[in-house]
Amino acid sequence: MSNQNTTELGTIVLPEPSKKGGMTLLEAFQIRRTERNISSKEIPIHILSNLLWAAFGVNRDQASFRKVGRTAPSASNSQEIDLYVLLKKGVYLYDAEHHQLEPVLAGDHRKLSGRQYAAQMTGGTPLNIIYIANLFRYDLGPDQPDPHIGDPEVQTSYYYTDTGFIAQNVYLYAASEGLAAWFHNCDKDIIAKELNLSDNQLVLFAQTIGYPEQETPQC
Repeated sequence: MSNQNTTELGTIVLPEPSKKGGMTLLEAFQIRRTERNISSKEIPIHILSNLLWAAFGVNRDQASFRKVGRTAPSASNSQEIDLYVLLKKGVYLYDAEHHQLEPVLAGDHRKLSGRQYAAQMTGGTPLNIIYIANLFRYDLGPDQPDPHIGDPEVQTSYYYTDTGFIAQNVYLYAASEGLAAWFHNCDKDIIAKELNLSDNQLVLFAQTIGYPEQETPQC
């Protein structure tokens, strides 16, 4: 894997996401599925924009604790889950408030999202998302609404639950657009090293998205 300077990547400003139309929610529930065989066909930029907004984008200017609202809930609106987006040309961090992708690491690192045999399956797919919990976000200042949010065991229950909310948003949007999606484990230690994460950033799971290659078993 190459490791070029991130200045060669630049910020990707995503187009305004579509917030009307599309499949009904009940229809998306009906066809939601895990599909592991995903083709290498590129995802258009407007579909990528819609998907990331649906996953954990900003859907209102004012929510609890003087923060913007997002399309998925989080403990005390801490918004502690970061979406690292692995594309063919590099790794990006999704900046929801500006709806853009900030460069993190240049080069093709898509295999990072898989583990063992899964690395071969994710290496050629167009989009992989790594879910990373930023524990610094649990420091909510003097107006701390949750006296237990500093407890590591409580935090664990929060960030796993919050990741699940986001991942299901991805699944439902993927279903509505005819995309394949697969939520899976990943090699946490290697990802933390490659992305130069701090001890307060925890790699949780990955999700691979793209166009389906062929029919696969449902789960």
